[in-house]
This record gives sequence, C-alpha cells and structure tokens, in this order.
Amino acid sequence: MDKKNSSSSSVRDSVLKPLEDAGLSGFHWRTWFTAGMGFFTDAYDLFIIGVVTALLTPIWHLTTFDLMLVNSTALFAAVLGALIFGRLMDRLGRKTVYGIEAMLLTGGAILSAFAPNLFFLIVFRFIVGIGVGGDYPMSGIIMSEYSNRKRRGFLVNSVFAMQGFGLLVGPAVAAALLASGVSDPVAWRLMLGLGAIPAAVVIWLRRSIAETPHFMLGAKGDVQGAAQVVGDLTATKVESSGEVEPLSNSGSMLFRNRHFLITLLGTAFSWMFLDMAFYGNSVSSSLVMKALSPTGSLLTHTLTSMFIFLIAAVPGYWVSALTIDRLGRKFIQIMGFLIMAVAYGVLWLVPGIAQQTTEFLLVYAVSYFFIEFGPNSTTFVFPSEVFPVTVRGLGFGISASAGKFGAAIAAFLFPLLLLRWHLSGTMGLLSVISLMGAILTWLALRESKGLTLREASHEHLMESGNPEPKAGT
Repeated sequence: MDKKNSSSSSVRDSVLKPLEDAGLSGFHWRTWFTAGMGFFTDAYDLFIIGVVTALLTPIWHLTTFDLMLVNSTALFAAVLGALIFGRLMDRLGRKTVYGIEAMLLTGGAILSAFAPNLFFLIVFRFIVGIGVGGDYPMSGIIMSEYSNRKRRGFLVNSVFAMQGFGLLVGPAVAAALLASGVSDPVAWRLMLGLGAIPAAVVIWLRRSIAETPHFMLGAKGDVQGAAQVVGDLTATKVESSGEVEPLSNSGSMLFRNRHFLITLLGTAFSWMFLDMAFYGNSVSSSLVMKALSPTGSLLTHTLTSMFIFLIAAVPGYWVSALTIDRLGRKFIQIMGFLIMAVAYGVLWLVPGIAQQTTEFLLVYAVSYFFIEFGPNSTTFVFPSEVFPVTVRGLGFGISASAGKFGAAIAAFLFPLLLLRWHLSGTMGLLSVISLMGAILTWLALRESKGLTLREASHEHLMESGNPEPKAGT
C-alpha cells in the first residue's frame, strides 16, 4: 500500500473509530426499530399468502399450478428487488433510496386486497415482492453501518428478528378473522390489505435516517461530513483533517478478486440452501398441516402454525441475536444447518412419524427453532459485513437474490412435492439441502465477530489493489 492509500486508510479508521467503539445508545435503537419494522412487514406479507391461497382455492377454483404461482410470485419478485435496490444503494447512497421499498410494500398490499382475479393478484404480489427484496439489503446494511464493533451482530440480527413477530402476527390475524365469522371472500382481502399499515409507518420513519458515515467516506470521500455524523451520534469530537480517495464501486471487484468471489459464493449459496429448506415449509405451512391432519379445519391448521411460530421460531431469532457476538456467525450457521438436517432426516427416515401428530410437530418445532437460531439469521448478518462499502449493496443484493430464488423455487414446487413425494419424502430433500448448507459455510465463509466493519469487509484490498488478503486475515 503506497503512502497516499495508507493515509486514506488511516483517516477512514480515525473517523470511524468512535462509531466502532461506541456503546449501545439511542441512535442504535432508533435505527433498529426503523429497519426492523420493515422486516415485520416483509414477514407478514410473505407468509400470510399461505392462508390466503387456502381461502381462495374454493372461491376461485385454484389448481395446484395456480397455488404454485401465487405462493411464489412475491419471492421471485424479491430476487429482482434485492438486486435492484442493492445496486442503487451503492450508486446513489443509502438515504436516497431508503423508504422507496416501503412505498412498494404499501401500494402492493393495498392493490392486492382489491385484486379482481388471479392475474391481477399475481401482478400486485409481484409489486410486494420487489419491495420485500429491496428491504433486505437496505435495512441490513444501514444497521450494519451504524453499528459498533462489539455488538454489530446483535443489532443486525435484531433487525432480522423482527421477522419473527411478523411470522406470529400473520397467523394471529388470520385466525382472528376466521374465528370472527367474517366471510372468506372478505377475510382474504383484509389479510392482504392489513400489510399496508406497518409498511406506511415505515415510509415516514425511514426518511429521517441520515446517510451512513461509512458510505460518505468510502463512496464520496466526504471526511468532514462523515466526521460530523459520527460526532453527532456519539457525542464526541471527531478529527476531520485529511483527505481520502473514494473507493471504486465497480461490481466486477466481487468477481475479479478471489477472496471476494469465494465469500460471495459462500453468502449467496448458503442463503439459497437455507431459504429452499425454510420457505418451502413456511409459506406452505397450511399445506403441511393439511398433509399431517387432512380432516382438520383451516382455523385449526392456522392456530397450530402460529403456536409453532410462538414457541420455536420467535425465541430462536432472539437466542441467535443474543449469542451471535459470543458464539460467532460461522459456528451458529453450521450448527443450525446440521440440526436442521437431522430434524428433517428424522421426519424422513422414521417410519410412521408423519402419522403421529404430536411427535411430528415436536420435531418440526425443533427444526424451526434452529432455523431461526441458526442460518436464517446468520445468512442475513454475513453479507452486511463481509463486502467493501462501495459494493456492499451489490454483494448483499446478490446474496439475498440467491436466497429468494431458492425460496421461490421451494414455494413453487412444494405443493407438487407434497403431492408426489408426500410429507416424509419432501422432508428428506430438505435434509440433504441443509447438509449442503453446512458444508458450504465451513468451506467458504470466515468469522467476522469482533472485527470493525472495515476489517470484516477487507476494504484494504480495494485500497491497496492487492489481489488476496494476507494469511490469517
């Protein structure tokens, strides 16, 4: 690294040090709530569709193929949304585009509630999906870039943990409407339309978020502006002398540099494997419950799903958030994948367990807990940390897109798999996918706990032009 690059690196580290060393304070919690409310909405919008399609099937006479389309449309759209917003936030800045994805969520939810037929419902769910996909890189990266070194995992993970409440509220709203006697043609529209309320709150919250100091320094070279923001947030005097050269925002860096390419493969495909295992049985949970108990009512199936979310999924998110900075991202991700593989393997290999409701639900709940404790949280945290600031949105966007592509494929095929392979055979496939996720994590990803964001992302490779990180970094 030449003197000029060394000086730029020193200035960046000096300006950001108070932010990295700061204890948890009000601005952390404000940012967490602002970002987290988006994930609450994302989860509600994504998972309520399973109940909606169960209601719509007799009303619109939906075929299995229709179910596959409606269940997966928002997820396929999220693939595109994550890529678009990930790249826009690198080009235009975090603040400039933050909140646009919430507008799409709001508009898409309202339009979906008034869909006159299947075609328009699919179109409007596509709009929702673009917003959901865009929210992943936006919220994860903004929280990461405002976090401190020691609690970054907790803060980013806590944003994602808000998804757990969306998972819980969705079935609760559905159960309340079903139990209230509201007619099915009205109930499904209310379920979709109510998703606009939290999304509208998010629009207002997000416009008050300032540009992150990491982006101001890395992409704009704005030392004084970054120092001002860091000083305001941490109530300290931050030295703003010196100049820095903006880093390149060429996306080819992720593919030309061996370290970044391996990291990208690790974050993208581990997320894809996780979402293939997770979203298939989550979005289609009502179908899983129906396969387990064919004579049960939709209300019973919805309440059962909600109970599993309550006792397994929600605690799993927060156990992950509270332990990730001690146990590490890599350990938690591998452990979660392995336990998922075992749980799904039991549901596959133990004869007759699919006919034993209590035993099946117990193992199913265990798998849910370790999905949330494990890779469903860490696959969100990793890409918010391990890519340089000017391509962080792109790296996160590609990773989230790969995840949502896996989720869409799973949601699309899950009804057909249940029909062809039945419950046990489908769980066997999820077991193999989970094992692949554990192996990939072990081979491709490096631990980032306790590191500054610049250390975790190896930004020095972009500053120096070195093709590879030094051994041990």
